[in-house]
Amino acid sequence: MPKLTKSIVDSLSCCGATPAILWDDSLSGFGVKALPSGAKKYIVKYRTSGGGRSAAQRWLTLGAHGQLTCDQARSMAQQALAAVARGEDPQGEKFNLRSAPTLRDVWAKFEADYLPRRKPQTRRDYESQWRDIIEPKLGKLAVAEIARSDVDRLHKNLSKTPYRANRVIALCSRLMTLAEAIEWRSQGTNPCRYIQKYAELPRSRYLGVSELERLGEALRVLTAAGDIQASATNALKLLLLTGARLNEILQAEWAWVDWERQLIALPNSKTGAKPIYLGDSAIALLRAQQHLFADQTGTFIFPGRSPGKHMVNLRKPWVRVCAQAGIEDVRLHDLRHTAASIAVGQGASLPIIGRLLGHSQAQTTLRYAHVDADPALLAANQIGAIVDKVFGES
Repeated sequence: MPKLTKSIVDSLSCCGATPAILWDDSLSGFGVKALPSGAKKYIVKYRTSGGGRSAAQRWLTLGAHGQLTCDQARSMAQQALAAVARGEDPQGEKFNLRSAPTLRDVWAKFEADYLPRRKPQTRRDYESQWRDIIEPKLGKLAVAEIARSDVDRLHKNLSKTPYRANRVIALCSRLMTLAEAIEWRSQGTNPCRYIQKYAELPRSRYLGVSELERLGEALRVLTAAGDIQASATNALKLLLLTGARLNEILQAEWAWVDWERQLIALPNSKTGAKPIYLGDSAIALLRAQQHLFADQTGTFIFPGRSPGKHMVNLRKPWVRVCAQAGIEDVRLHDLRHTAASIAVGQGASLPIIGRLLGHSQAQTTLRYAHVDADPALLAANQIGAIVDKVFGES
């Protein structure tokens, strides 16, 4: 058996369909295998548990000739055989790593056992973060091998969107905690633990009176021209009149409207069951919305294009309205901030505003204040009076 060199390996070929193996005479167990395809692989053969005929025999592939030089392969073989001498099993470890649970496996368990318990919007957020960001970068990695550096790199790649970056790390942390709970990672090894979160500055943008006036004029012009559907216009107005969240309005059902008590009784929301208070202006708007679909019977106050579905997006009409009104840097969610600012300007107390907007912390305060629904309804009417004035509907 010769000592393997590049020229010897280059000249090696197999006969027919049977691979040819040539062993190195200077390092026992190190060799090269020529395959029928023409490829040549450097290999190491050894026995586990310190050797002996009763020990299991392993074949470890080091890499392809051409990608590795003969000297590089020999050095790798020496390291592998040294590990064997220490009682290790390089091929067994390689096999175990290949068959070890990956982060995809953790997500599958999280998706089946934990995700159904979350609120619909939270489920959508988690699914989007996993599908678009986490899975492409970390999904195929063995969960036990994911290091802090892997997670930190993912976080830093999202530095331009700090809020999303922090939410992604939060989901990663939940997955790692689950991996520990089911003993796919060692306890206390969550690699997300020391990731420094990005600062999230609270946003306080709201529309001033002049902006509201321009907004009202833009809605009238675009609706009259047919550039925006009347139903979308009503949805935008109701967001401002109630201070409700976007999905609370778009997913609201007629069956939840209590006309007598003037509220929409949401069975579920971000903070649980809550009422959306309807001032007189909001009640009038809902009556107008009913009239728009008088010849139809539907579940949702704001029906979508598909039968039986609700409206799913106001972004396009909102962008068009803002462009028409000359308003910049305003999100749909800022209508909620604007409703609160109007209520403050009209003298409503913070506990009442908290109740009006459905803030869970404010509701906790109200347990001790014994505030009933009437002041919140008054605040809703105050908002309506201001909105109607700037929209020219008083």
